[in-house]
Amino acid sequence: MAKKKPAPPPNKIRIRKNDTVKVITGKDKGKTGRVLEVNHQTGRVLVEGVNLIKKHTKPNPGKQIKGGIAEREAPIHVSNVMILTAGGIATRIGIRIDGDGPTARRTRIARKTGEALDKKG
Repeated sequence: MAKKKPAPPPNKIRIRKNDTVKVITGKDKGKTGRVLEVNHQTGRVLVEGVNLIKKHTKPNPGKQIKGGIAEREAPIHVSNVMILTAGGIATRIGIRIDGDGPTARRTRIARKTGEALDKKG
Protein backbone atom coordinates (compact mmCIF):
# COMPACT_ATOMS: atom_id res chain seq x y z
CA MET A 1 0.00 0.00 0.00
CA ALA A 2 1.32 3.45 -0.94
CA LYS A 3 2.22 5.93 1.77
CA LYS A 4 -0.05 8.92 2.13
CA LYS A 5 1.55 12.20 1.05
CA PRO A 6 2.16 14.68 3.88
CA ALA A 7 0.08 17.85 3.78
CA PRO A 8 1.88 20.79 2.15
CA PRO A 9 2.95 23.61 4.47
CA PRO A 10 0.43 26.46 4.89
CA ASN A 11 0.72 29.14 2.22
CA LYS A 12 1.94 32.64 3.05
CA ILE A 13 -1.11 34.78 2.33
CA ARG A 14 -0.96 38.53 2.96
CA ILE A 15 -4.64 39.09 2.21
CA ARG A 16 -6.79 39.25 5.33
CA LYS A 17 -10.45 39.06 6.24
CA ASN A 18 -12.46 42.24 5.40
CA ASP A 19 -9.93 43.40 2.75
CA THR A 20 -11.42 44.65 -0.51
CA VAL A 21 -10.05 42.66 -3.45
CA LYS A 22 -10.43 42.62 -7.23
CA VAL A 23 -10.57 39.39 -9.29
CA ILE A 24 -7.86 39.53 -11.95
CA THR A 25 -8.58 36.30 -13.85
CA GLY A 26 -11.29 33.70 -14.39
CA LYS A 27 -15.01 33.87 -15.08
CA ASP A 28 -15.52 36.71 -12.56
CA LYS A 29 -12.62 38.86 -13.85
CA GLY A 30 -13.07 42.53 -12.92
CA LYS A 31 -15.47 41.94 -10.00
CA THR A 32 -14.63 43.39 -6.60
CA GLY A 33 -15.72 42.23 -3.18
CA ARG A 34 -14.91 41.92 0.50
CA VAL A 35 -12.95 38.91 1.77
CA LEU A 36 -15.19 36.83 4.06
CA GLU A 37 -12.74 34.03 4.89
CA VAL A 38 -9.09 33.08 4.27
CA ASN A 39 -7.96 29.43 4.23
CA HIS A 40 -4.18 29.21 4.65
CA GLN A 41 -4.09 25.41 4.21
CA THR A 42 -5.64 25.42 0.72
CA GLY A 43 -4.49 28.91 -0.34
CA ARG A 44 -8.03 30.06 -1.10
CA VAL A 45 -10.20 33.05 -0.15
CA LEU A 46 -13.97 33.45 -0.01
CA VAL A 47 -15.00 36.74 -1.63
CA GLU A 48 -18.46 38.31 -1.27
CA GLY A 49 -20.46 38.09 -4.52
CA VAL A 50 -17.70 36.30 -6.48
CA ASN A 51 -17.60 32.70 -7.83
CA LEU A 52 -21.28 32.03 -7.09
CA ILE A 53 -22.40 28.40 -7.28
CA LYS A 54 -25.81 26.79 -7.00
CA LYS A 55 -26.25 24.44 -4.05
CA HIS A 56 -29.15 21.95 -4.20
CA THR A 57 -30.58 21.20 -0.75
CA LYS A 58 -33.15 18.62 0.29
CA PRO A 59 -35.95 19.74 2.59
CA ASN A 60 -35.48 18.66 6.22
CA PRO A 61 -38.47 19.56 8.42
CA GLY A 62 -36.61 18.44 11.57
CA LYS A 63 -34.01 21.19 11.13
CA GLN A 64 -36.37 23.75 9.53
CA ILE A 65 -34.49 23.56 6.19
CA LYS A 66 -36.80 24.53 3.35
CA GLY A 67 -34.90 22.96 0.45
CA GLY A 68 -34.49 24.05 -3.15
CA ILE A 69 -31.65 25.71 -5.03
CA ALA A 70 -29.55 28.22 -3.07
CA GLU A 71 -26.78 30.41 -4.50
CA ARG A 72 -23.65 30.88 -2.44
CA GLU A 73 -19.99 31.85 -2.85
CA ALA A 74 -17.26 29.28 -3.43
CA PRO A 75 -13.58 29.84 -2.56
CA ILE A 76 -11.26 31.30 -5.21
CA HIS A 77 -7.48 30.85 -5.31
CA VAL A 78 -5.51 33.68 -3.71
CA SER A 79 -3.39 34.10 -6.86
CA ASN A 80 -6.51 35.18 -8.77
CA VAL A 81 -7.18 38.26 -6.61
CA MET A 82 -5.36 41.53 -5.89
CA ILE A 83 -5.96 43.88 -2.98
CA LEU A 84 -7.46 47.31 -3.68
CA THR A 85 -6.12 50.53 -2.17
CA ALA A 86 -8.40 53.23 -0.77
CA GLY A 87 -8.34 54.85 -4.23
CA GLY A 88 -9.47 51.63 -5.93
CA ILE A 89 -6.11 50.68 -7.47
CA ALA A 90 -5.27 46.95 -7.64
CA THR A 91 -1.81 46.38 -6.20
CA ARG A 92 0.55 43.82 -4.72
CA ILE A 93 1.27 43.85 -0.99
CA GLY A 94 4.62 44.78 0.55
CA ILE A 95 5.76 44.91 4.17
CA ARG A 96 7.29 47.92 5.92
CA ILE A 97 8.88 47.49 9.35
CA ASP A 98 8.37 50.50 11.63
CA GLY A 99 10.75 50.81 14.58
CA ASP A 100 13.42 48.37 15.67
CA GLY A 101 13.95 45.69 18.28
CA PRO A 102 11.01 44.36 20.29
CA THR A 103 8.86 47.44 19.47
CA ALA A 104 9.07 46.86 15.68
CA ARG A 105 5.73 46.67 13.87
CA ARG A 106 5.07 45.11 10.47
CA THR A 107 2.73 47.17 8.30
CA ARG A 108 1.26 46.08 4.97
CA ILE A 109 1.79 48.65 2.21
CA ALA A 110 0.63 48.97 -1.39
CA ARG A 111 3.49 48.37 -3.83
CA LYS A 112 2.11 50.82 -6.42
CA THR A 113 1.31 53.80 -4.20
CA GLY A 114 3.26 53.09 -1.00
CA GLU A 115 0.24 53.83 1.21
CA ALA A 116 -0.46 51.75 4.31
CA LEU A 117 -3.17 49.11 3.87
CA ASP A 118 -3.73 48.39 7.56
CA LYS A 119 -6.38 50.44 9.28
CA LYS A 120 -5.27 52.24 12.44
CA GLY A 121 -7.30 51.69 15.60
